[in-house]
Amino acid sequence: MKIVAADIGGTSTKIGLCDESGRIERFQEYETESKRGGEHVIGKLMAHLEEYSGYDAIAVSTAGQVDADAGVIVYANENIPGYTGMRIADRLTERFGKPVRVENDVNAAALGEGRFGAGRSYADFLCLTYGTGIGGAIVINGDIYRGANGVAAEFGHILTHAWAERRDPEFKPYYEKFASTSALVHLARQVDPECINGRILFDKIDKGNEPLRRVIDDWITEVAAGLASIVHIFNPSAIVVGGGVMERDELVRQAEERTKEFIMDSFAGVRIVKASLGNKAGLLGAASRLLP
Repeated sequence: MKIVAADIGGTSTKIGLCDESGRIERFQEYETESKRGGEHVIGKLMAHLEEYSGYDAIAVSTAGQVDADAGVIVYANENIPGYTGMRIADRLTERFGKPVRVENDVNAAALGEGRFGAGRSYADFLCLTYGTGIGGAIVINGDIYRGANGVAAEFGHILTHAWAERRDPEFKPYYEKFASTSALVHLARQVDPECINGRILFDKIDKGNEPLRRVIDDWITEVAAGLASIVHIFNPSAIVVGGGVMERDELVRQAEERTKEFIMDSFAGVRIVKASLGNKAGLLGAASRLLP
C-alpha cells in the first residue's frame, strides 16, 4: 500500500510517498507561505499533490487543532490566517478521489514514533515537542487519546507559575512560556544578545561559555518541572521528547535526570527518550493512520 503524506507546518510543508515499512520515496519540501492564509496553503498543497500517482490514499499532518474523524481544522491561530474551519479531507477527496486522513502534527509525530521510531517498545507513552511552544500527544494502546472534544494533551498550557498571573495580569503563566525553545532563547538573549536562536546559543556553549551554560541549567529545571507533573498524572512507561533543541542527547539526558529528582520513587521507572524520526515523524505518523 502506498500513501502520499503531507506535513503542513507554519514555515515549510513536506510531502513524501510512504509504504508500509516506513520507507519514504520522492520526499520534497517547500515553503508553506502560511501568512497568505489557509486557502493558499491548501491550494499550494493540492498543486504539489498533482505531481504524484500510483498511490492509494492521502494523509495530512497539520498545525492546528484537528477533528480527525471529519478532517476539519477546529482551531488555528494567526500563523495560518483563515485556517480555522478548513475542511481539508473533503477538499482533497473531491479533488483527487482518494481516501484522506487528517491529523494534528504532534499527534502525527507521536504515531510515527510509536510505529517506526523511539516509541516502538511502548504501547503507552506520551510525546512532547519543544519549539515555539510545547505540543503534546497521549498514546494509549498504540492510538491517540483525544479527550472529550478531540483536543487533549495541550501540555504547553499546564499552569506552572501561577504567582506570575497575580504579579502581571497580562502574562500567561503556562509551561511553554518557561520551557519552550522560545523561552530558552529569550533567557539566553538576556545574557548575550547575540543568541537569537538555539544554534548560536549552543555554538557558544560548546566553546565554553559558562554564563550561557547556567541558562541551560535553569531552563532544564523548567522542562523537568512540567515533566514531573505529567509523570505524576499519567504514570507513563516513557515520554518521547522532540523539537530542535531536543536533538541534543545531553539535553534529553539532563531532562531525565532532573525530572527524576522531582518525582516520587514509585514513578522512577519512567524513561525520557529522544524522538528518532526527525522531520519525517509527521509524515510517517499521518500515513500510519491509513496503513494496515
